[in-house]
Amino acid sequence: MNCEICGTEIKGQPYKTKIDNSLMVTCKECSRYGKVQQKPQRQGNNKRNKNNQNRRTNSNRPYTRKSKEEEYELVDDYEKTIKQAREKKNLTHKQLGEKIYERESVIANIETGKMVPDNKIAHKLEKALHIKIIEKIESNEREFQESRRFKEVTLGDIARIKRK
Repeated sequence: MNCEICGTEIKGQPYKTKIDNSLMVTCKECSRYGKVQQKPQRQGNNKRNKNNQNRRTNSNRPYTRKSKEEEYELVDDYEKTIKQAREKKNLTHKQLGEKIYERESVIANIETGKMVPDNKIAHKLEKALHIKIIEKIESNEREFQESRRFKEVTLGDIARIKRK
């Protein structure tokens, strides 16, 4: 878990701090910029506390399911590929739309580049026109995208914090 002020990884339990009427999850150092609403709870010797704590830790664990779904993206010039395949099969926008259960305007907008098809529509188009417009993202590209996702902008990156 990262601090919402400085962005550093919080070691131990986070502090819930109220800063300018906003409740934020902060590290120990950044908790001094506001009023601490909830300090990290310490483990007690009380048997009841231990039972409650065990239940809490099990229920607070985030459920993460790694999807076996691969990452895909559209090929470059998918618009031309779709249009050429449709014309090769002598289909109108309306006929192709009926074939894949989409509106005529959707097909026209995809072919002109005004609309980017989602995975569901792209798969329908591939199947109906016997073309390949979706490609699997290389693993190093996916790792780059994931690493970008973890570097988020924090409040500390934007605002200058004044001490009271």
